[in-house]
Amino acid sequence: MSLKSPSKMTSAADSLLITNVHLAHSDPTLAGKLWSVHCREGRVASVIPYSEKGSLPFSLTGTEVVDAGSGILLPSLCHSHIHLDKCFILDRCDLVSGDFNEAMDVTGAAKASFSLDKEDLLRRGQRLVRESVDCGVTSMRAHVEIDALVGFSGLDVALHLKEEAQLACHIQIAVFAQEALFPTAGDIDPGPNFRLLAEAVRRHGVEAVGSAPYIEPTIEHAKKNIALVFELASHSSLTLVDFHLDYNLDPNSEPLIYEVITQARNHCHSWKSEGPELFRRRITIGHATRLQLFSPDEWWHLRDAIGDLPITFVGLPNSDMYMQGRSQANQPLGPPRGTLRVPYLSDMYDIPVAMSVNNVENAFTPQGSVDPLALCTFGAAVFQAATKTDIQTLTKSVTITSKIAIGQANVPLDLCPQRGDSADFVILHGIQTLRQAVLNPPYDRTTIRNAIVVARRRTRRWIDEINYI
Repeated sequence: MSLKSPSKMTSAADSLLITNVHLAHSDPTLAGKLWSVHCREGRVASVIPYSEKGSLPFSLTGTEVVDAGSGILLPSLCHSHIHLDKCFILDRCDLVSGDFNEAMDVTGAAKASFSLDKEDLLRRGQRLVRESVDCGVTSMRAHVEIDALVGFSGLDVALHLKEEAQLACHIQIAVFAQEALFPTAGDIDPGPNFRLLAEAVRRHGVEAVGSAPYIEPTIEHAKKNIALVFELASHSSLTLVDFHLDYNLDPNSEPLIYEVITQARNHCHSWKSEGPELFRRRITIGHATRLQLFSPDEWWHLRDAIGDLPITFVGLPNSDMYMQGRSQANQPLGPPRGTLRVPYLSDMYDIPVAMSVNNVENAFTPQGSVDPLALCTFGAAVFQAATKTDIQTLTKSVTITSKIAIGQANVPLDLCPQRGDSADFVILHGIQTLRQAVLNPPYDRTTIRNAIVVARRRTRRWIDEINYI
C-alpha cells in the first residue's frame, strides 16, 4: 500500500516544490504551458513558469521536489457523501430484486454483525480510506449509522480511523440515522434511535449530524425528523447538518426540501459559532432525485426560496441511477436519468451541485469504485455533457463544490492553485489536460495533503521480455 504510515509523516512539510506540471487554466495558452508550484507551511507560496534549467527565485534547501512528468495538477478530491461502515459488504447481501426495500433488509441483516466484529468494521474502513487517498482524496464526510441495531460500534471505529488517518485525510464524521426516529405511524414521540443519535452528537470528534427523513412511516413524521435533527445541531456545538432527502421519482410526493428550508430559517440563527475551526455552517442535501421532476418555474422558485441559506446539493449518480426509476423499467426508454443533472443545474440556474460516491460494494450500490473522478466520466455520458464548461463543472463537483458541501474552510476558488491556497492536490500522471482528467482519468496519481506527499499510485508495467503482438 502506498499510503505512508502517519508515524512517518510530520504535520507539515517545510517546503514542497511541484515541477514540470500542467495546470487547469481556462485559457488554452496557459493550459498548454508547464509550471512549478512552490508550497510552504501547508500553503501555496508561489506559482511560476517551469524552467528545465532549474533556475528558481528561492532556495531548495529542505525542500521536497516532485517532478510531475508533465502531468496535470488539480485540487485534491473530496468525498462529500460516503458511508464508512457499510462499505464492502456485498458478499453478505443476497440480491434477488435489487430494489430499495430489499437493500434495506439485506443491509440490516449485515449490520447485525457490526457490533460483534469491530475488527471487520476497522478493516473495511481502512480499505476505503486507503483506496480513497490513493485516488487523490484528502477529505471526506463519512456517514456512520447510529441506531438500536448497531449502537455506537460504527462510531467507535470511525473515531479510531479519524485519528489514524489524520495526516493523510480529514475524516469528517457525520452521525447518521438511516433508520426511522419514529418506529410506527402512531408514535407521537421519537423512539430509541433518536435517543442514541442525541447521545452520539455529544461524542468528541463528531462534526455533523444527519438523517434520512424519507424512511419515516408518514410525511408528518418525516417533517418531525427534520426538525429534530436541526434541534440536535442547535443544542450542540455542531454547525453541519446533512439530510438524505427526497429520494424518489414520484411526482405525487411532497418535496421535503421546503421543510428543510423552513426549519433552517427557524434554527440557523441559533447555531453556535464555536464549532471545529476547520468547518463552518452548512446544510447538505444528498440524493434529492425528486427534484429531477421540477419544471423550470419550480427550479427558479426553489432557488429563490433557498436565498442566502448555506445549502448545497450532492448528487450520488452511482446509487441514484442503480436504485431509481425501477417502476418504469418496461417503458420504451427504460428508467429515466434519476440523478441531479450537475452541469445543467449549474448552467441554467446557477445552482452548484457536488457529486459523491455514497456507497461502495453494497446492496444500495453494488457497482463502482471509490474514485470520485470516475463519477465525472460517468456523468459525461449520463448528463450528455462534454463541453469545456461541462468539464470544468464536473471537475469542481468532486473537488471544490464537494469541499464546500461539507463546510470545509479554505476551499480554493479555482481549479488552478493560487497563492495562499491550501496545498492539497492530486497530480494525474500521463495526461496533460482537464478534458482527459474527466473523460479518461489515469490510474497513476500522486496525492498531496498539507504540502506532504501522502500517496503514490503507479501502474505496474509488463516486463520488457514480453513480445507485444
